[in-house]
Amino acid sequence: MNKKESIIRNILNSILPIFLAFVIGGVVIACIGENPMETYWILLKKSFLSSTGFMNTLHYASPLILTGLAIAVTFKADLYNMGVEGQMLFGGFFAGIAGAYITGMNPFLHKFICFAAGVLCGMAFALIPALLKAKCRVNEMVVTLMLNYAMAKALEFLSTGFFRDLGSGYVATPTIKESAMFSRFGRSRLTMFFVIAVIVLIIMYVVMKKSKLGYEITAIGKNPEFAEATGMNVAKKTIILMLLSGALAGLAGAGYMMSEQFKYTLNFSGTPGLGWDGMLIALLGGHSPGGILIAAIFYAALKTGSDNINMYTNVPKEIVALIQGLIILFLAVKFISERMDLKGRRLHNGTDQ
Repeated sequence: MNKKESIIRNILNSILPIFLAFVIGGVVIACIGENPMETYWILLKKSFLSSTGFMNTLHYASPLILTGLAIAVTFKADLYNMGVEGQMLFGGFFAGIAGAYITGMNPFLHKFICFAAGVLCGMAFALIPALLKAKCRVNEMVVTLMLNYAMAKALEFLSTGFFRDLGSGYVATPTIKESAMFSRFGRSRLTMFFVIAVIVLIIMYVVMKKSKLGYEITAIGKNPEFAEATGMNVAKKTIILMLLSGALAGLAGAGYMMSEQFKYTLNFSGTPGLGWDGMLIALLGGHSPGGILIAAIFYAALKTGSDNINMYTNVPKEIVALIQGLIILFLAVKFISERMDLKGRRLHNGTDQ
């Protein structure tokens, strides 16, 4: 299969799940007596066709771009970092602590410290499964998955104990200082965090597509034994990739804290969580930086539009959750596989017996 055919196959395998999810969602909307086209038009209009709505969509896409990249950089190497959610929470928590407890700081320097805290925490949390995978060959999927719950409980303990804001009526850490907050653009929620996320995306594009490390990621993902035989230190590269993934997740958590939440609460990342959403973004985007950008904006548009659906129609906003779930379901199906492409070519060439 040549590169062009592979790209077309990946695009179709991303578009078909979305199309089918919206078709089934439309049937559900029609069953409750509403107009599917009107509902989808409102979703599109409020998330893309108004300046404030579009800027809000970009704002919600910011952390998703980074968590999607965090997933993609390991998945490309056939590593399964299922701990992006925990790494993002850890990074966001201590970025918030740095933002709340450091005072009298220059705004630029304060934001830099918060980002540094988030990145270092994300890397520290990713280092545990990285070492276990590289040195002991422990399954990284199981370790990272279980560590998510351990991290959530640890942060719950810290936010209800030592770091709790006693003046708040619910469990939360103190609000970060104004010098650590990103200012919003106009009446929208968009901040400089989106620009930072796009810059990181461009850097990761260069790393994954144009650098030696990017070639090594692909080689390890296709055949780690062959990569080892050619002289690559696969164990070392495993640690580097997991640390890079953790850094991206921690950066997402720090930026989300400084641009949206401003304090850590027990539902900081939402349900199912920005880290888990990043997995869907990476799958929709075909694990490529360009695809992740498009997928993150599309997914964020669903969130922006859902907030307006039940304001203008009788359709509950949970219809968007249904569509998201259907997308995940259909993404598990490879509608156009490489085998089908090969068979199609044989039929076309008259060689299929």
